[in-house]
Amino acid sequence: MGAGGGSMMSGSMMGGGVWLAGDGVRVDTITQARARATQAAAVSGLIPGEVMQFTNNFYVELRDASGEATTEVLVDPATGAVSTEYGPAMMWNTGSRTAAMSADEADTIANRWLQANAAGETAAGTAMEYPGYYTLDTASGGTTVGMLSVNATTGAVWYHTWHGEFVAEEDA
Repeated sequence: MGAGGGSMMSGSMMGGGVWLAGDGVRVDTITQARARATQAAAVSGLIPGEVMQFTNNFYVELRDASGEATTEVLVDPATGAVSTEYGPAMMWNTGSRTAAMSADEADTIANRWLQANAAGETAAGTAMEYPGYYTLDTASGGTTVGMLSVNATTGAVWYHTWHGEFVAEEDA
């Protein structure tokens, strides 16, 4: 799937994008990834929620002051750069919480898609609502293996292929 989305400025959120240039310092831990995401999101008044470590990047959920999930970002472990996550966070984030479907419906769609396209994986946990879409962890044999998102209006599914293998996670 393609990349794109709104304009991006260092440390700010415009058009749904969050971006912070890398500082050349490796990010090897969830604590370090949370610190980089905190720095990137501060100008927008957002704070990190869940942080997941994968072999290719760190995934960070960003929340507003009321605790509502607003967008998702990736932290590059090699450079410390923070950018809006590919796919749904760039393409489907509407800024509006008027979803045409419930989290349970998104879970059903996700499991149906996984059954047809990723044998042995199921949606794990509760679907996290973002403006315009839901994101769910996927699991195999009870172990987290990845993520996917479901468009809250169309029911389209976007499987997150860019993370690599799951390593660890920490909820805020």
